[in-house]
Amino acid sequence: MKPRKPYRILLSGGGTGGHIFPAIAIAREIGNIQPGTEFLFVGALGKMEMEQVPRAGFRIVGLPVSAFHRRLTFKNLLFPFRLAASLLKASGIIRRFGPDLVIGTGGFASGPVLRVATRKGIPCLIQEQNSFPGVTNRLVSARVEKICVAYPGMEAFFPAGKVVLTGNPVRTDLVIPESRRSQAAAAFGFDPGKATILVFGGSLGSRTLNKAIHAQVQRLAAEPVQIIWQTGASFADEARKAVSDSGAHNMTVLDFINNMNEAYAAADLVVCRSGAITLSELAIVKKPSILVPLPSAAADHQTKNARVYADAGAAILVPDHEAEKSLVATLLQLAANPAELNLMAEKVSAFAKPDATHTIAELALSLITSHESRITNHESRVTSHESRVTNHELRITNH
Repeated sequence: MKPRKPYRILLSGGGTGGHIFPAIAIAREIGNIQPGTEFLFVGALGKMEMEQVPRAGFRIVGLPVSAFHRRLTFKNLLFPFRLAASLLKASGIIRRFGPDLVIGTGGFASGPVLRVATRKGIPCLIQEQNSFPGVTNRLVSARVEKICVAYPGMEAFFPAGKVVLTGNPVRTDLVIPESRRSQAAAAFGFDPGKATILVFGGSLGSRTLNKAIHAQVQRLAAEPVQIIWQTGASFADEARKAVSDSGAHNMTVLDFINNMNEAYAAADLVVCRSGAITLSELAIVKKPSILVPLPSAAADHQTKNARVYADAGAAILVPDHEAEKSLVATLLQLAANPAELNLMAEKVSAFAKPDATHTIAELALSLITSHESRITNHESRVTSHESRVTNHELRITNH
């Protein structure tokens, strides 16, 4: 028997880190389980996945697709044309790459890919990070084989027989041993002996968090804390100017954090939004947090996410509209209380699902082998039928 060719897996998802990094985590874990597997990512042209995926060591191609805006805008007039072009390009990508499996992690780039793949009969798996699923995943859910989710009760949105409660995939390289804390702090020019606060607003930054920190830069400069402040590209220059003008030497401004594992390791406290992947990461790295939910998130799911952690004593919830007034005072008060930080760290670790990525990867590979088995059985039945027909024709001829 000839050895099987390496598996080929197509992954699509993007627009934000919440879609991109789960896809990367799944691909890496599949590669660990099944060495030699070939991967290709499909994203949206001009979006952050076109930079982040190659940085992670994977190939990516882009589609001209764009989001459909809920408000009236001229961009919506272009949406049908970009969608048609994306469907055509996705069809060509799938034809040339010949995937054994397609994995979608949400975001508008995955829609055309999954639509084409399901029509071609290619096994598909989607991974939904949030308690309220995105539009793309809801649209394709009826045609995929399996749907991996992080919250119970998702049968309210998806076909019940396809839902698998796995937890969210988290990058395994996020966890750094405590013994490397000093090295992690040094990466940001900080003293590991001082309280360090990581403030980040996701891959694109958070206007609310940026405004809250910006308004209190002068105060923070005088406090015995260190701040890693991730702003997003659009606010980075303004933030750096504010820090420079204040004369602060205890604040580092970054538009994006590539070494997130070191940022988590250096931090005693994290201030962030409450997206599903962020919460999963906080649990894995056992970091106490102040959560400021994004109020415009679909069905206000970020507030629901944050409430679960806050009710368990694993985080403090600060509403978006109160952040500019109370966030800095809250974080300074918490940073000065190591005993409370330790208690919160212990409680947040109860939410960790360290095997989520491995579970999803194993399920993905099982879909490939199951599909191959069905094809083999079908071919066997066809061969058997052809053999019976041939024997029947021979008997007729002999007769």
